[in-house]
Amino acid sequence: MLDSAEDRYPAGEGEVVVVGHRGAPGYRPEHTLASYELAFRQGADWVDVDLVPTLDGRLVARHENDITRSTDVAGRPEFADRETSKVIDGDRLTGWFTEDFTLAELKTLRAVEPIPDVRANNTIYNGRFQVVTYQEVLDLTRRLGHELRRTLGTYPEVKHSTYFASIGLPIEPELVEILDRNGLNRPDAPVIIQSFEVSNLEALHRQVEVSLLQLTSATGAPADLVAKGDPRTWADLVTPAGLKEISAYAAYLGPDKAQIIPLDSAGNLTAPTSLVTDAHHAGLKVVPYTFRNENFFLPANLRSSSEAGTYGGILAEEAAFLATGIDGFFADQPDTALIAAHS
Repeated sequence: MLDSAEDRYPAGEGEVVVVGHRGAPGYRPEHTLASYELAFRQGADWVDVDLVPTLDGRLVARHENDITRSTDVAGRPEFADRETSKVIDGDRLTGWFTEDFTLAELKTLRAVEPIPDVRANNTIYNGRFQVVTYQEVLDLTRRLGHELRRTLGTYPEVKHSTYFASIGLPIEPELVEILDRNGLNRPDAPVIIQSFEVSNLEALHRQVEVSLLQLTSATGAPADLVAKGDPRTWADLVTPAGLKEISAYAAYLGPDKAQIIPLDSAGNLTAPTSLVTDAHHAGLKVVPYTFRNENFFLPANLRSSSEAGTYGGILAEEAAFLATGIDGFFADQPDTALIAAHS
């Protein structure tokens, strides 16, 4: 018999949950069924699924709507005229974007490794995997859950909510419909919705029964607050008063790990802030992002060499964060993260 979602997460006392960030992108191109499946088979019970819409309103798994680096679209002559420039959350980008393609058109593309200079080994899989819908990820999750005899779940992230609403392609209604259709709009469902924006999570709190996670960044401010002229920044949101406001609609906080243990001017870890303690006091569980094995992503004093793609002292980094009392964390190499979490 499968464990219930409540049995698996929140975890047992003292147990930390590992979320496969975009699946297991340390080993397979991100946000592909191969990446998600590997994360689950490595032992993760949860995967992070970034969601962006297509021209025809379907939700697909891509880290950004700009698919220039994560697919082979730039080499497809039939889509050369789709290259364009857009301003998204204040940033001007040039490339190819999911909202300019139907799902059928996106299905003709193939995923590629977006950071080949760091993850050269993943390039052997370039061209092998499709862009997938959230429904396909849920189908895989359900199938593997039965095979592996444990409940598996997803952390769907609503990307660029304000921007997509402004162009008539809001993500939230389709996400709610998918949850309803799959019987997942219930308190014990293995789903935790996340967003870097505030207003959409406040609205979703009134529309869904699943838990919500407020993502935060070490710099800047939420795009929806900026658009409304609200002066609050990320720094304001992670004060004790801000955390209390978040706890009114969310059960989880997903901070940039630099908000928990900042880096000094040389790129080394410093002393922890009070964020984990403050969040726990507000009733929030803390699930920071993102832990990656490669030197390129590690604090300077934990790098093993100058080779960007070589592994460094990731277990030491994860141990430092685990000591702060975090409840879970996002990782690109779930197998390594699970070793740290269960040590």
